[in-house]
Amino acid sequence: MKKLILFILLCLATITSKAQSDIDVLLAAGVDDAERFANDYLAPGTNGLMHSMNANWFNTADAKPLGGFEISVILNAASVKDEHKMFNLTTAGYKNISFPDNSPSKMVATVLGENDPAVFIEVEYEDPIFGNQTETIELPNGIGSSSANLLPTAFIQGALGLVKGIELKARFVPKIDTDDVSLSMYGAGVQFEVTKWLPADKLLPVAISGLVAYTHLDGEYNLTESSGIQGENQRIENATNTWLLQLIASTKLPVINFYGGLGFIKGKSESDLLGTYRVTDGVLTSQAIVDPFSVSSEVSSVRATVGTKLKLGFFRLNAEYHLSEFDAFSIGIHFGFR
Repeated sequence: MKKLILFILLCLATITSKAQSDIDVLLAAGVDDAERFANDYLAPGTNGLMHSMNANWFNTADAKPLGGFEISVILNAASVKDEHKMFNLTTAGYKNISFPDNSPSKMVATVLGENDPAVFIEVEYEDPIFGNQTETIELPNGIGSSSANLLPTAFIQGALGLVKGIELKARFVPKIDTDDVSLSMYGAGVQFEVTKWLPADKLLPVAISGLVAYTHLDGEYNLTESSGIQGENQRIENATNTWLLQLIASTKLPVINFYGGLGFIKGKSESDLLGTYRVTDGVLTSQAIVDPFSVSSEVSSVRATVGTKLKLGFFRLNAEYHLSEFDAFSIGIHFGFR
C-alpha cells in the first residue's frame, strides 16, 4: 500500500509540474505562450485523473438496510490511449515560438507521452541590450510511455444504510505532506434504490438505483528547489472538483452478483503557477514575473460500467470496468455488515 501511495504521489506531482523543465525560456518568450503550451500539455493528465477518481463509487444497486455498513479499500486506474499522449502544436497559435524547419505544426508529447525522436522549438525574445534573440530548446517529454499507460488513484471508503433505500457514502485520502508535495482527496455521495420503494421489492430479481457523488482533490508541488529559476515561493497548486451522476442495476443473489450502469462525469481541474520567477533575458538582464499563469481542463463524459461482486460473510470483493473518454478499471476490498 505504501508503494502504491508513493506512485500516485509521483504521478500527481509530475502531472502538475512536469512542464516547468523549460519554463525559464518559455516565460522569456511570453507568459501567453507558456500558458498555452502548459494547458495543452497538462490537460490529458488531469482529465485522466478525473476519470480515475470516480471509479468504484458503488458495487451493487441493492442499497444497504438501516444500520448496514461497509468499509472499503478502493484501488482505481484510468487507461491512457495513444490519442492522449500527443497534441498538435500549431505555431500560428503562438506569438514567439516556431519550429527550426518552419513546419506550421507538429504532433508533440503531452504529460502522458514521449517525443521520439526529440522535438525542438525556436523561442524568440527581446533583450533590452542585444535586441531580438532566438534560442532553441527541446520540448519536454511526459512521464514516459511505459509508466503513463495507467493513472492510479486510491481511497478509503465507507457506506452506511439509512431508511427507504437511501445509502450515504464517503471516501478520502488522508492529507499527505512531504518536502515537495502536499495532497489530499475526499468525496461524498448518496445512493437511492428505486426498487426499495416498490411493493414487490422482495420478489424482484434485480435492484435499480441512482447515485450522485462529488470528489475533490487539493494538491501542491513546491518548485523552489527544482525549477532552476531564481525566485521565491515557487509552487504549483491544483484544485480538482468532479460530479458523478449514475444509474445502476444489479442482481440480488446471496454470493456472486453482477452489476452495471450508465453514468455522466462532469469535472474541472485548475492548476496555478505561483511565486516569483526571475527570468533571464540574455546574459545581463532579468525580469521578475509574479504568479505567471493558471491553466485548467474540463471533462464532460458519458460512461458505461460493468462489474461483479463476491460476498462471503463479512468479506466482499468487487471488480469493475468503465468505458468512457478514459477507460478505467477498479478493484475493491470490503468489510461489511448486512
